[in-house]
Amino acid sequence: MKNLSAIILLFIANSVSGVAQGISMIAIPWYFAQQEETRKFAIIYILVNFISLAWGPLSGTFVDKYNRKNIFLAITVVSGLLLAGVSWYGYLLGGLPWYMVAFVFAFTFFNYNIHYPTLYAFVQEITEQRFYGKVASYIEIQGQLTSMLAGAGAAMLLEGAPTGQMELVGLPIHLPFPIEKWAIHEIFFIDACTYAVAFVFILLIRFIPIKIRHPETGTIRQRLVIGINYLKENKSIFLFGVASYSIFVTVLISTFFLFAIYVSNHLQAGGDVFASCEMMYALGAVFAGVGIRRLFRGVNSVKAIFLLTLITAGLFFTLAISKSLFVFYLLSLVLGISNAGTRILRVNYLFHHVPNQVYGRAGSIFFLTNVSFRILFLGLFYLSFFHEKNNVIYTFAILGVFLLANAFVLLRFSMKSNDLPAQLIE
Repeated sequence: MKNLSAIILLFIANSVSGVAQGISMIAIPWYFAQQEETRKFAIIYILVNFISLAWGPLSGTFVDKYNRKNIFLAITVVSGLLLAGVSWYGYLLGGLPWYMVAFVFAFTFFNYNIHYPTLYAFVQEITEQRFYGKVASYIEIQGQLTSMLAGAGAAMLLEGAPTGQMELVGLPIHLPFPIEKWAIHEIFFIDACTYAVAFVFILLIRFIPIKIRHPETGTIRQRLVIGINYLKENKSIFLFGVASYSIFVTVLISTFFLFAIYVSNHLQAGGDVFASCEMMYALGAVFAGVGIRRLFRGVNSVKAIFLLTLITAGLFFTLAISKSLFVFYLLSLVLGISNAGTRILRVNYLFHHVPNQVYGRAGSIFFLTNVSFRILFLGLFYLSFFHEKNNVIYTFAILGVFLLANAFVLLRFSMKSNDLPAQLIE
């Protein structure tokens, strides 16, 4: 592999910032749940998604126009400075008002909107085609190992362990020293520091482009239209991209919003359970990264994603009727497998069939549909009915129906090989 050292440095940088960033994004929904402000957080999440409708396509044009290493450098500088500023404000006040916590959530969410399209486009640009499947798996393994560390860190910091004992995934853990519960601005400070470390690793990256991109000099609107026209000419790719994102839609709504309410109102458990479910999800995703391509070797990618979508639908229906912690952890594990497995297969498929020149813009248009579905569901789940008692369980039944509908779209494609270019999993 020609750019192996560049990919390793990129993964290290992504891991360093990803752990602290993950802790922050676990801590924020739990912060609002503990303040009994879940409906306020729902409004924040809806507004953030509305803004993403404009920011997502715009970021896609940046990804395709500018040097992707430089985009990463800019992200780490801006993110580090902003998080440091918010944390400093928290130290001055002895705590943070809710709107500053919401600001960090919104900013980090917008950061995701450019970070991941840049990551995938950059990896496609510097990787030989025969390594696409392996690299897609490595991205998932790396990302989810950092999520596991973030989940463990969040479990310790959100609830603390003043006696040196805590529970993780339902298991008692004995620590050699007590840990006090951290304030959220202290968590943000660690997050800011990791961006500085990531900046150094990205700065060290040297690479030789495998995919040569020609410079684009048009306006943002003109560049965006190129991406739209590409998907108009390849409607099957567009429908595949939309339907294959359905699991990701439900995962974002669940992990950032619904699980905190589910744990607090339905399971009546604490922050350690909420953080532990994130760890189980990440563990499942690591399993997917290691074994999903072996499990579906020789199978059509679209058919494999259909099966994973169907499994996830069943998972959400089970969440709606179960009140067992063990089942919750087990389903979190399976959710990690299905979402990460789908992402690996989808990324590998799109790497093979979407030109690098328009990859960022195509991805941003898929993202638009993803955001639109999220806004629809968040608007529905904002209703006070879903926040009363344990009525949050009905949200999972609704998401299960949504997944079934997308599974049938994928089934149509898997049965008609002429609709999409064949891509067997290697």
